[in-house]
Amino acid sequence: MPQDILESGDLVDWRNRALLVFDRVPVPAAVCRTDGVVLLANPAMAAEWGTSPGRLPGRNVLELFHPRSAEQVHRIVEAVRRGHRSRYPMRVDWTGPDGRERYGELTADTVSDSADAPLWLLVLLKVLGDRAEPPRDTEVTGTEKRILALAASGATTDRIARSVGLTVDGVNYHLTRLSRRWGVPGRTALVARAYVLGVLAADAWPPAPPPTERRSS
Repeated sequence: MPQDILESGDLVDWRNRALLVFDRVPVPAAVCRTDGVVLLANPAMAAEWGTSPGRLPGRNVLELFHPRSAEQVHRIVEAVRRGHRSRYPMRVDWTGPDGRERYGELTADTVSDSADAPLWLLVLLKVLGDRAEPPRDTEVTGTEKRILALAASGATTDRIARSVGLTVDGVNYHLTRLSRRWGVPGRTALVARAYVLGVLAADAWPPAPPPTERRSS
């Protein structure tokens, strides 16, 4: 048998063994593109999403894990853009499949097959615990209130992003976070929930938070 075929077979065998080990690691882990899109996740990571590993590829880790500081995310993005190879930890919060608010540390390691190959992110999650007192449903940030008001007025995601000074991904992150927190599917239900909770004033047009909340940041 030719040597290159043997080497190819050895490589396939090695990757299969690596995937088997990856699946059995008890620590929540995922391999992502540098923009955070999941390529591969193990069962422990999928359990934090309340789903199976096969349903995670294509989704973004920031749909679930919410960094406590946007600066942490910008630091990682800039480091990866410059091709730096290092480990970047960040504190995150998320809502578990049981609806409880959890917190922990997410670590992103830049990895690749070789020095010249494109970088990936190996993401590991250290679960630190549940929050004793989850935030009340109506506790939303000033930015989230503005996003909800613009969504209620029919603004597109791109227009909302320009209006509040975020990227489109940033707007989607906030909308996804609120949808999970309030247990509603889609933007229409999210806006309706905001009115029911009093986050948006029922008698105001264009949509806006109640007068006492409009100064919040």
